Amino acid sequence: MQDRLELAADVFAQMPAVKPQGYFNAWPEYFHSFADQVGQEPQMRRPRPSPRQITEAEEAMLWLRWLEKDDARLLWLRANRTPWKPICWELGISRATANRRWQYGIAIIVWRLNGRTPSQKRSISSVVAAARGHTAS
Repeated sequence: MQDRLELAADVFAQMPAVKPQGYFNAWPEYFHSFADQVGQEPQMRRPRPSPRQITEAEEAMLWLRWLEKDDARLLWLRANRTPWKPICWELGISRATANRRWQYGIAIIVWRLNGRTPSQKRSISSVVAAARGHTAS
């Protein structure tokens, strides 16, 4: 589950930037001569995501709609490999609470993918414990 969210974050990071309509650059194109490039590291670009990867990333993004806004934000920040400290500062919670809410969010997604709907009466720990027995990716 976490892997699919991380892959989705990677796919969206590789997508071209969205520019406003009518965007253009008035500066002339600069062509580097061979002498300019001697001794420089080659600039390699990662290939663009395939249509299948984009579809899977969009599907993973839809999973976040099953969560509360702050929990979805927490899972997305972790998918983008944001360290815990900035997440805790941004959401105003402790590290233990952040980890517990992250586990809860993953558990809710797993439950929903397995066709189950957690009741509102359940506690975070019971949902997490029950989801550990049912993994889906």
